[in-house]
Amino acid sequence: MNPLTSPLLTDLYQLTMLQAYLNSGIRQQAAFEFFVRTLPENRNFLTACGLETFLDYLEGMRFSPTELIYMKGTGRFSSDLIDYLEQFQFTGDVYAMPEGTVFFTDEPIIRVVAPICEAQLVETRLINMVQFETLIASKAARCVIAADGRASLIDFGVRRAHGAEAGLLAARASYIAGFIGTSTVLANAFYGIPIFGTMAHSFIEAHDSEEAAFIDFCLANPQNTTLLIDTYDTPNGCRKAVEVAKILAEKGIRVQRVRLDSGDILALSKEVRQILDQAGYRDIEIFVSGNMDEFIIEDLLTSGAPINGFGVGTKMDTSADAPYLECAYKLTEYADRPRMKKSSGKVSLPGRKQVFRSYEKGRMTGDVITVEGDSLAGTPLIEQVMVGGNRLAKPRTLQETAAYTRDQFNALPRDLRALRTAPAAYPVALSPSLNRLKAKIETSLDR
Repeated sequence: MNPLTSPLLTDLYQLTMLQAYLNSGIRQQAAFEFFVRTLPENRNFLTACGLETFLDYLEGMRFSPTELIYMKGTGRFSSDLIDYLEQFQFTGDVYAMPEGTVFFTDEPIIRVVAPICEAQLVETRLINMVQFETLIASKAARCVIAADGRASLIDFGVRRAHGAEAGLLAARASYIAGFIGTSTVLANAFYGIPIFGTMAHSFIEAHDSEEAAFIDFCLANPQNTTLLIDTYDTPNGCRKAVEVAKILAEKGIRVQRVRLDSGDILALSKEVRQILDQAGYRDIEIFVSGNMDEFIIEDLLTSGAPINGFGVGTKMDTSADAPYLECAYKLTEYADRPRMKKSSGKVSLPGRKQVFRSYEKGRMTGDVITVEGDSLAGTPLIEQVMVGGNRLAKPRTLQETAAYTRDQFNALPRDLRALRTAPAAYPVALSPSLNRLKAKIETSLDR
């Protein structure tokens, strides 16, 4: 039993509801939609991510003999449920916004249409996967916007991510958002994401001198020559890197960059740049790491720090300032009848929905959420991606998805690209037909 792919990685109530659905004969077609109720603080938009991870899960979702034996052993579940799960395979349809799409509150980014037992059972993992990748892609997007093409970004966060799967998926989500790569080796093996790495302070400390450490590392890794210069004294470390660069040049090895990981990064980066330039090494880049986030990146670059690249780790891979989304996966239709939740503060919109986006001179100007089948002005954002449990098309490559995501960011209104809350929220309206449907369902619920 693989704990990360097992369908038992779910909430108990999914299985108890499933058992009750089967017992009572509630097995007709249902539609559920995943959306976000509110934007986190300082977020003006979110970036949809995790769809392909979820579709992979759906295509492979099966209950193994070991898992069924476990379920029998608990004494909680009926033989009818065990028999149903023994034959389980997702047979439904999925509609979604493409990964990388910018979206806003109440807009459905994924819709699952399937017999209610199937659609209900996938809820926990859908939220688990899509919420996390969307959260990280949205945080990474802010770093990309802060860098604004002035410096490259690399994911450095796997060691402090909240678990192995989180570290891997953070590499994927940040790459889609515009990072050039990751330090996570499995992300290269699994997704083909470029990998980058330097050295740790322990490597320097294990040597009798910084010079010896630099030389040993570069001889062993002649194509990966980034020197960590702040183990003891950063300016002196930089001067030693210059001397080593001369020695290595005679062996045909070029020092590519130096790395700073501590101290006053603004002042040190300027001093290091001066040392390198005066020694004739204008081509050696400066790479920095150490608790970087979008605010620090923007401040450093705006202040003129001569930095070529950032390693962004803990604060991105945990989305430290906004570690969760107020999201939901709600039933919107059952047995061909629209359904909605009317709880105070948690009202959901009924029926299957589409989102139309309008543009002016290449910039987004407003969205309208409407009932599926409406034809409104603008570009429809939701498309069918799975039918009968099978993908309709081969997934985009991550490079294609990253390019699409970049176009989405470029289409954002300028105010929405700010790292603080914009003066005015992006306009998202409900269509007249959706308002009428909502009013009709609310009236029927009040009876």
